[in-house]
Amino acid sequence: MKEELLRIIEKNSRIDVKELAVMLGSTEVEVLNEMQELEKEGIICGYHTLIDWEKTSTEKVTGLIEVKVTPQRGQGFDRIAERIYKYPEVKSVYLISGGYDLLITLEEKSLKEIAAFVSDKLSTLESVLSTATHFILKKYKDHGTILSKKEDDEREIITP
Repeated sequence: MKEELLRIIEKNSRIDVKELAVMLGSTEVEVLNEMQELEKEGIICGYHTLIDWEKTSTEKVTGLIEVKVTPQRGQGFDRIAERIYKYPEVKSVYLISGGYDLLITLEEKSLKEIAAFVSDKLSTLESVLSTATHFILKKYKDHGTILSKKEDDEREIITP
């Protein structure tokens, strides 16, 4: 039940417990208990709403910052990653393979704010060797959800 429950709520965390119980062939109490256990174990880390900010009047810029760092003896990348993720501006931090070590995402009101974060806070950290900043220009799909659906052309073709 655990794996199936996780698959279902990962796609829709607002699904009704009654509906979940039916889908899982279980009782509502069992589902609630399982969810509480998963939260306690840190498997379920939070519940989020995916918003297409392009369709609102709110200005948001998403920056992806690749960071090359010097790993700390005995702690690898964990210590520098922790220093970075403690900044409130930082939305996510990933250890990645390739030419850079960490990938950081930020959401700010402007390109200037992201550039200021990188130059004033990130680049000044002792372990940071270099950074490369990229900006998201348009989101097509996020967290498995298609954001910019193509409208079907419902016009009739008329031939002479």
